[in-house]
Amino acid sequence: MSLLIVLAALAFLMVVAYRGYSVILFAPIAALGAVLLTDPSLVAPMFTGLFMDKMAGFLKLYFPVFLLGALFGKLIELSGFSRSIVGAAIRLFGPQRTMLSIVLVSGLLTYGGVSLFVVVFAVYPFAAEMFRQSNIPKRLIPATLGVGGFSFTMDALPGTPQIQNIIPTTFFGTDTWAAPVLGTLGSIFVLAVGMAYLEWRRAVAARNGEGYGDPATLVNEPVAFVGGKLAHAGIAVLPLVLVFVSNKLFTLGMPHWYGGEHSFVPSIMGTAAPVVQDVAKIGAIWAVVGALLVGITSVLVLAWRPVVAQFAEGSKAAINGAVLAAMNTASEYGFGAVIAALPGFMVVANALGSIKDPLLHEAVTVTGLAGVTGSASGGMSIALAAMSETFIANAQAAGNPMEVLHRVAAMASGGMDSLPHNGAVITLLMVTGLTHRQAYKDIFAVTLIKTLAVFVVIGIYYATGWV
Repeated sequence: MSLLIVLAALAFLMVVAYRGYSVILFAPIAALGAVLLTDPSLVAPMFTGLFMDKMAGFLKLYFPVFLLGALFGKLIELSGFSRSIVGAAIRLFGPQRTMLSIVLVSGLLTYGGVSLFVVVFAVYPFAAEMFRQSNIPKRLIPATLGVGGFSFTMDALPGTPQIQNIIPTTFFGTDTWAAPVLGTLGSIFVLAVGMAYLEWRRAVAARNGEGYGDPATLVNEPVAFVGGKLAHAGIAVLPLVLVFVSNKLFTLGMPHWYGGEHSFVPSIMGTAAPVVQDVAKIGAIWAVVGALLVGITSVLVLAWRPVVAQFAEGSKAAINGAVLAAMNTASEYGFGAVIAALPGFMVVANALGSIKDPLLHEAVTVTGLAGVTGSASGGMSIALAAMSETFIANAQAAGNPMEVLHRVAAMASGGMDSLPHNGAVITLLMVTGLTHRQAYKDIFAVTLIKTLAVFVVIGIYYATGWV
């Protein structure tokens, strides 16, 4: 019964998300409904002590990233830089390579350490303009951004600084470059199959005479540039380069500037307790925030006149979007925390232990728990915290290196996590102005490709022994 309760809560949230209802409202309803059916006395304590605590904790950490990411994307749009870069990309790659262009830009930013959410805000103006000029359906933008920013550069490509590739290092004693051959082959598989799928969907739409979409019905479309002559593409791309480089420099510099831990006393009066910051955990957020501030400043300097003319209305729209996106994702985070605390969740985790092969056991467990919680990092953290010792013991008995465990766990976390209730999926759809009905089918196809890649990598390892 406890298992059925968890599955029912998960199914309910996926259905309401797919139908377009607010996850901010229904995530707590689904979570607390499961608690009510499990132990009614825990509804109030779970709501304030776990759901709201995790939700507030997520906002505390990531809201500045959402806010500045949205503002940066809006300024890129208002400045005309997006249109300038799009024109250059179409001249370079041709209109028939629009999707590949967006995938490569998204992948480059993600691999450079830019937050996945920031990539969505920053790249969407380019994607919308390129898809419009190439007459490709707008509904394919989320899947295209998914292939570029939410797949191989998130957890497969060796050395990626995304959190999904960092979490396994603390459990397996590895580094982010673990299993470079398997990670590279997995990345090639995802990129090749993902692009083949996207191009097939584009070709089908073209044969059916489907274009970008009816302007009267489209939502969240980038505003028209009103500043006269567009900037040179080299100038337009500079803010993106600065974000990329600044993020890397700040990431490397934070530990040297602040050490592993930093504290300060908030007041010179009274006996206020010092505020202590764990730089190892918060430094990456500081780096992204600092990089976005550099990027925003550079856009203002390079395109002051066209930006300031629309800044008031444009910034309001960006801030409203950032608040909604952050609240959606934070609500999902709280839902996952509550579900993970219920007895039914442990039934799922324990049932997965019946899989005998150590790598398959790890892959299915991580991707399964990521799907239940709707979070790649959340599901993997729960799985490794509870079962990493078992994974390690089984792998050592089978002679599997820790590097392979690392790569399998990282890639599996980004598989079935992107179900309809996933916070990143909801943010992606909200930013692009699309619904689950319009675009989720193609996002789910990318999810299946990403999940399949994990088992392809496992098969390659068993067939060749490559690491």
